[in-house]
Amino acid sequence: MGWKRWLLAAGVTTGLAIGGSGLAGWLGWRYLSAPVADESAPAEWVRVEVTSGSSVRQIGRQLAAAGVIRSPRAWELWMRWQDLEPKAGTYDLDPRWTLPDIAAAIDSGRGVEEQFTIPEGWRIAQMADYFEQLGWFEAEAFVAETQNTQRPDLAWLPAELPSLEGWLFPNTYQIPLDRRTPAMAVDIMLRQFESVALPLYEDYAARQPEGDRLSLSEWVTFASIVEKEAVLPSERPEIAGVFANRLERGIPLAADPTVEYAFNIRQTPDRRLTFAEVRQPSPYNTYINAGLPPTAIASPGLASLEASLNPAATRNLYFVARYDGSHVFSETLADHLKAQRQILEGRRGES
Repeated sequence: MGWKRWLLAAGVTTGLAIGGSGLAGWLGWRYLSAPVADESAPAEWVRVEVTSGSSVRQIGRQLAAAGVIRSPRAWELWMRWQDLEPKAGTYDLDPRWTLPDIAAAIDSGRGVEEQFTIPEGWRIAQMADYFEQLGWFEAEAFVAETQNTQRPDLAWLPAELPSLEGWLFPNTYQIPLDRRTPAMAVDIMLRQFESVALPLYEDYAARQPEGDRLSLSEWVTFASIVEKEAVLPSERPEIAGVFANRLERGIPLAADPTVEYAFNIRQTPDRRLTFAEVRQPSPYNTYINAGLPPTAIASPGLASLEASLNPAATRNLYFVARYDGSHVFSETLADHLKAQRQILEGRRGES
């Protein structure tokens, strides 16, 4: 039905409701549904929170009190005539909008949203601190939610995970203002993993015999180490290739980030891991344990996930970081030790 016919129908309904003629009702509707503010007036957004369980009548009174509609009665009649269902949420509404515009906005459920950004390589602990700093919820509440790994609606999620470390996909997200809860934040990131990352693995698994491929959990763990080691995007496939070679030969990965994760250590150029730390027992210490650690150590981004499924074909078994983020890759231990000495001497010379 066209807009003019809707206006006429609603106007007649309003006219009958107030005891007037159809024409009088239509003219009345034109007034009651018109914007409260003049269309030429500057924008002055009014934030209205529609709580769950509020009736159409209650919401109409709330909107009238907020100054965004003229008549709660006209609002109620329009909502019922159009069979619209108001959705709970927080909305920024413009008094220059017509009543049907206001109704459409609240029927849509697309309320005010806020943005949050999770960078590649963040751990759950970093995410928790971030959300607390935003003032959304306490860090402990977020950590507790990430330990809820029994999610029947996500059948692809591996069983027996101790936490969701590694599975919360890094990205920038929009979240409704009134739904800023740990459960919603976690669900949004898991759904993004399902949408963006999972298809990569499913395609890989379809091409690789089961005995020759990483499991889903192993893939995410592997990618998380690549994510933490790689600084330059161009080096990700080579780093993945080195780790793939070491895994294939049963050589410990000797990845510093796994030790940092195990003992909550943060390395800097002037605070490197000590010999005692890399020899300290932990299931996550890949200096003393061959193979992958029990779980992921961070959330890998898409590039690291892709590189882990397509590692470079390389003979290298070693790499060492320069102080500019790049690495020197070596095939033999002798060349690796030589590269380490040269980098250390260069650092001392700069100092």
